[in-house]
Amino acid sequence: MARKFFGTDGIRGRTNKGVMTAEIAMRVGQAAGRHFMRGDHRHRVVIGKDTRLSGYMMESALVAGFTSVGMDVIMTGPLPTPAIALLTREMRADMGVMISASHNLYEDNGIKLFGPDGFKLSDEDELAIEAAIMGEQELAPAPQVGRARRIDDAQGRYIHAVKQSVSDETRFDSLKVVVDCANGAAYQVAPSAIWELGAEVIAIGVNPNGTNINDGVGSTSLDALKAKVVEEGADIGIALDGDADRLIVVDEKGQTVDGDQLMALIATRMAEKGELTGGGLVATVMSNLGLERYMESQGLKLERAKVGDRYVLEKMRAGGFNVGGEQSGHVILLDYATTGDGTTAALRILASLVRSGKKASELMHLFDPVPQLLKNVRYEGGAPLENDNVKAVIAEAEAELEGRGRLVIRPSGTEPVIRVMAEGDDEAQVERVVDRICDAVRDAA
Repeated sequence: MARKFFGTDGIRGRTNKGVMTAEIAMRVGQAAGRHFMRGDHRHRVVIGKDTRLSGYMMESALVAGFTSVGMDVIMTGPLPTPAIALLTREMRADMGVMISASHNLYEDNGIKLFGPDGFKLSDEDELAIEAAIMGEQELAPAPQVGRARRIDDAQGRYIHAVKQSVSDETRFDSLKVVVDCANGAAYQVAPSAIWELGAEVIAIGVNPNGTNINDGVGSTSLDALKAKVVEEGADIGIALDGDADRLIVVDEKGQTVDGDQLMALIATRMAEKGELTGGGLVATVMSNLGLERYMESQGLKLERAKVGDRYVLEKMRAGGFNVGGEQSGHVILLDYATTGDGTTAALRILASLVRSGKKASELMHLFDPVPQLLKNVRYEGGAPLENDNVKAVIAEAEAELEGRGRLVIRPSGTEPVIRVMAEGDDEAQVERVVDRICDAVRDAA
């Protein structure tokens, strides 16, 4: 069935418009609360948020929704998405909620839901909740209305947990690290965790005011981090996004290291120590062909999933993999977290840097990416990919790239956009193919 609320990663939209209003948030709380009220125990939900202004409104609306159907609420305040997944399991909650629009600017917000196991919801759970959102809600009798409370030790619990991802003897005393927290959810916990392990930490993007999340800082705006790393003579720069579930690194020269390179490094080091399971890693269809070739050169495999870290996670669990992620910086280390965790991934990268004795630029550029081009085509309605001419152009492009590259064409899960990506050894060919398909999609739209 067509989805009205849920996209690739929860529910997301412009604040006070469409699906992202207080009324809808309250209904989401009611529908999701009822969906996870199984058994006769006192039910509870953990709610966290990032630092955007509308978080207060959305939090209050969700609390009203959950308590109105009889579920108790535990509020943590600003915390990374993976921290909410962790606390949901640790506190034996029936579900968890993260209020965040991830890497988007403050005008947007979103709602991410976790089941009692700390994993993001399946398609089946999302469809069931979606069907109930606009229906008549069964409210709790007055004596069974839920309670709400805030907890003060959530940050400390998370910092302790992420530090367990590196060995007890690992210390970062020799490192100078610039940490960019995007004025987002990890603005306190990420610098603290790295500092507690001994590094000299220079923190930027740690002064949220409600409207500056992801604004010129964070994993999607690297200029400030690159400049600071070079200015300070730092060993490495760490960039998180607004809810800190993704990581991008900058080496000591100010060069970007994306999620593909990070996954390659982590998987290779784990394989050397006999810790890698599944015989490789899981990435998405958007990861560079260079990563696939590198993994093959190491005797390891690359499995591909649909775009979205929850689809990566589903394939990881099905195939017994403990490393996976996305080129955009979601790195899932299943031994330590149930979702992408930028801080945990950063600690693993820093540990590898210390053990290797190499500079970041020497350690982390493990393969040369092949030329890759992604373009977006916006459309007003209809189904351009079902057009006969578009299908014919795509078929021609696939034949042209066969054996020499890849083609990925998909509609966005969050906006009316067709994403056209091609990659291959011939950069000019890649550009021609993408432009030809984009022109056909525009004509059809």
